[in-house]
Formats: sequence, structure tokens, C-alpha cells
Amino acid sequence: MINRIEKYLSDVAMIPALAGHEQKMTAYMQKEFEVLGYPTEIDTFGNVIAKLEGKDNKAPIIMIFAHMDSLGFLVRYIEDDGFLRIERLGGIPEKVLPATAIQVQCRDGSMVDGVIGVKAHHVTPPEEKYTVEKYMNLFVDIGAKSKEEVLGLGIDIGSPIVYKPKFQKLLGTRVLMSAVDNRGGCTAVLELANLLKDNPQESTIYLVGTVQEEYNLRGAMMAARTIKPDIAIAIDIDGGTDTPDLKGLGDIRCGHGPTMSLYNFHGRGTLNGTIAHPAMVRLFEEASERTGIYFQRSAKIGGLTDLSYVQLEGTGVKSIDVGFPGRYSHSPYELADMRDIDSLTLWIYDVLKNINKDTDFTR
Repeated sequence: MINRIEKYLSDVAMIPALAGHEQKMTAYMQKEFEVLGYPTEIDTFGNVIAKLEGKDNKAPIIMIFAHMDSLGFLVRYIEDDGFLRIERLGGIPEKVLPATAIQVQCRDGSMVDGVIGVKAHHVTPPEEKYTVEKYMNLFVDIGAKSKEEVLGLGIDIGSPIVYKPKFQKLLGTRVLMSAVDNRGGCTAVLELANLLKDNPQESTIYLVGTVQEEYNLRGAMMAARTIKPDIAIAIDIDGGTDTPDLKGLGDIRCGHGPTMSLYNFHGRGTLNGTIAHPAMVRLFEEASERTGIYFQRSAKIGGLTDLSYVQLEGTGVKSIDVGFPGRYSHSPYELADMRDIDSLTLWIYDVLKNINKDTDFTR
């Protein structure tokens, strides 16, 4: 499974898919689902939905999903001399931006390389050397000499900009890559598709790649309105706290197994979050005991997933966030351990095998 997970990660890391512009990731997920024999559809919003028919129509309907989009930028303004001013989309860490390699997507889908400009060290006054420049003051340099040249490439106001894609293996089973938040989750969904394809469960299961999570969590709730699930399992990155700068903030460590979020809350802006349904917590705890898969518990403010809105659909959905540890989230390159994604998929798979019409979902 690790080899297949590595192949998926190396593929999806290189696919640009800014929130609202996920078509390339949607096409990839659709192709992979269909190769495995799943009936697949793409809804109006752009979510890709694969269906595995269950053996018992009285068993709960299950939606398992991960968001396909990444954060990034849009072209806000084009200078007469060909420099691009940018608008952020999603939670961009401004301190990492100067000198960061990027790609701009043209109208025909092709990508143009560029860099976010940075003032040369030799001419930076002392009072600026320890400050973080606001993104509104930054610019992108693609090597163009004029606004006309930029427009001629098919780049205009609103064109998507992403960190330049990268996939690199590090020591052991660790990878450094673009948008492991949440292409690691997409990989887990695809790996589940492999595990389930010849093993239909009691429940009908929908495997979903969702859109616009980084833009106020919009896509998944639209998929849920189509699926009308009884149970929702969201897969997303969980911020690792095992680096020197984060000691004491939690106990989430890369390479030590998948994660379960008992509580998440944004705490600013979008006042939303999820408290896991107690019955779902029990199901995953029991699966851990059966399989011997160790999992890590998370409870913190500062992040959330698109489960926040899915749980509120219909008369309410029994919901839980699970995922994998990651480092350096929302920066140009993020780190994860493939073993965590591997064990995450096996953990979820065991839960699915033990859900039926008689499962106790009392709180």
C-alpha cells in the first residue's frame, strides 16, 4: 500500500487546484475512481462523487470526503511593466511569501512560472529586515516586460496563482510536497476506493473529493445535499506539534499514526468547528482496539474542516474528523509521513466493516 500511496501523492502534489479552480484535480479523481469501476459524477459545484452500493438499504448511508483544493492567490492588478499584484485566497502565511516560487494559470489551463519579488538584501534598510511585508505590497514577476505581454499569455484579473508544485521524498517514508493539506486526504480516499472496490459493505458508501474548502468550506455541504448521508467522515491534515517551535501545544507527531479530532474551532472569522459525535468516537476507538492501529487525539482552536457545515445538513449528520499529522501547513511545502496515511485508511476501512443497520448510535 505504501507504494500506491507514494504514487498517488506524487501525482496529486503536482496538480494545481486553487479553490474554485479545481478542474484538474476533479478530472484526476474522476479518472482514478472510474478505473476502479466506480460510478462517478461531478456535481454543479465541482465535487467528484463515487458510489459503492451497499448490501443493505436499511444500513446508514456514509459519506467519506477530503478536499481537493489548495489555498493560493488571484491576480488582482497587472502593472504596465508586467508585474502582477496579488489577492490572497485562504489562510496565507505572509512571512513565507517573498522569494517564493509560484505558477500562474492561463486561460487555456497552461502554467507560467514566476516568483514573488523580494527587495535585495543590500538595499533593504535595517528597519525592514525584521518585518513581515503585507501581501498587498508584494508582486509577482513572471519575466514579462509589459501588461500586453501578460494579457497575451491568457493571464488576466482573477487568474489563479499557486505555490510552484513539488514532490520530494525525504528520509524513510516522509515526503515534502505541495498541498499535502489536503492531497494527503485525497490519497486516503483513493486508497479506500482500492480497499472497497471488491468488498461492498452493508452501507452504501460515497467517496468524495470536495471543492472550495479553503474558501469558507463551501463545497462539501453541497455534496452532502446530493448524498443526504447519515454518517460523515472527513479526512484532513492535523497540524503536527512535534517541531521545536510547537512543543507543549499538543501531542500530534508525524509517523505515530492517524489522528482523531475531538474538538476543533476556528476562533476567528468563521466561527465554526466540530465536536465529534460520541458514537463515531466509540466506533473508531473500537476499530483501534481490533486492529492495533494506534491513533492520536487532537483538541484545539485555530483550524477546522469542511465537516463543520456537513454536520448541519438535513436534521443533522453523525460526524467525525480523522486525518494524518502534517508539518508546515499552508506554507509552500508541507511534510507528512506516508505510514500515517496508510494506517489511516486501514483504520477507516475497519470502521466501515462494522457499521450496519443495528449499529448503536446513541450519544
